[in-house]
Amino acid sequence: MDWRLFEKRLHQRTETEHIPGAAVAVSKNGEIIYYKGFGVKDLESMEPITPKTIFGIASVTKSFTALAIMKLEEEGKLSLHDPVIKYIPEFHIPNIDPIESIKIHHLLTHTTGLAPMERSEELNQFHEHLTYLAETNHDILGEPGEFLSYCNDTFLLLGAIIERLTGRLFRRYITEELLYPLQMHRSTLSIEEISKLDDVSTPYVYNPEKERYEKQCWPTLGNYEVGGGIRSNVLDLLKYGGLYVNQGEVFISKKQLEKMWQPYVQINRNSFYGYALEITPKYHGVTLVEHSGGQPGVSSNFGFIPEQKLVVAVLTNTSEVPAKDIWLELVNTALGLPIEEKRSVEPTLELTEERKQGFVGTYQSNEGTCLQIVFENGSLKAKIENKVFSLRASDKSTLVITDYEKPIRFYFNQKNETWAAFFGLRMLIKTDGH
Repeated sequence: MDWRLFEKRLHQRTETEHIPGAAVAVSKNGEIIYYKGFGVKDLESMEPITPKTIFGIASVTKSFTALAIMKLEEEGKLSLHDPVIKYIPEFHIPNIDPIESIKIHHLLTHTTGLAPMERSEELNQFHEHLTYLAETNHDILGEPGEFLSYCNDTFLLLGAIIERLTGRLFRRYITEELLYPLQMHRSTLSIEEISKLDDVSTPYVYNPEKERYEKQCWPTLGNYEVGGGIRSNVLDLLKYGGLYVNQGEVFISKKQLEKMWQPYVQINRNSFYGYALEITPKYHGVTLVEHSGGQPGVSSNFGFIPEQKLVVAVLTNTSEVPAKDIWLELVNTALGLPIEEKRSVEPTLELTEERKQGFVGTYQSNEGTCLQIVFENGSLKAKIENKVFSLRASDKSTLVITDYEKPIRFYFNQKNETWAAFFGLRMLIKTDGH
């Protein structure tokens, strides 16, 4: 395999997309076939990134939590189809009745029916979060199982279930039952432990207005560590991926593991969501299984191809980096495909001006995402975080960010008016028509 084109493209990205440092690694059949660090882990010391450099992995953490739940099910301690209140009797969401309709399966697939919520990272114990869920009015999208919408606040309840079933702190259970057996010795949920380790990256956010990087503190996260608290490195993540491609048996069976990457809920034309993993089933004859992550100072993507026993990890120390694209370029290189090959390419459909006008509006979530669709000079455009992107239609309810082949699916009410947009795995509710 020739990695020179990949390296050339990543070096270009570090300049154009403001990436201080990145680490990548690839293994096949349990053997590491490529690993490398790019850039620096700290802009003051200018120390180079190495494959052992520790980064945040953000929402890649979710698959560890899902794996823990799968392990507990195999041990007979729960069923994925049990109602959440069986293990958390005080669980309550206003306007969801009966509450028994929300199952563990819905937490794992982000299909509880809840829209994304305002984050409350000061909450550090699960009983506090249960109070927050019960005493605050939340946007309800529909019945459990009806809509996929990423919701960290319900996913973290899996951590509460783990604690109640095992009698151990969530982070202790994950460390002792998953990280230790997989020999992930440079992976941790403890910020204090990070301060005692060497070769640790500094998280940055790039400020385009001031044209400079701004150093970030490691986020404490509180209860959200269940979905985003692990810090790790690409070599440890290869060990983790090895569990999946070698079909388990370290502490969980092949049959149980494979449940995690079944296509339970459709994301777009070609991709699905499983248990804390995204699946693209028909990618040049193989299956892409992956998950990305993002936090202030973190962009990550991890995944594997079970048919090829291929594991790929990408970690960076800045926000808003297209780690998914870097990951796919590594996969394409390893598979001998053109490096620019996409997961899917949406078709193009010409719409009437009236239909185009129907998409216009502001769509947002309480978590903070805001998407504006505007119609200017006969063309639709998306405004996201002060950036403007050109759009085209791929069907009557889907617009595509052309530069990235990223679809935005819209939902219509009985009056044929848009009420929500599915973007970035989140349902964003329409707030106006302008």
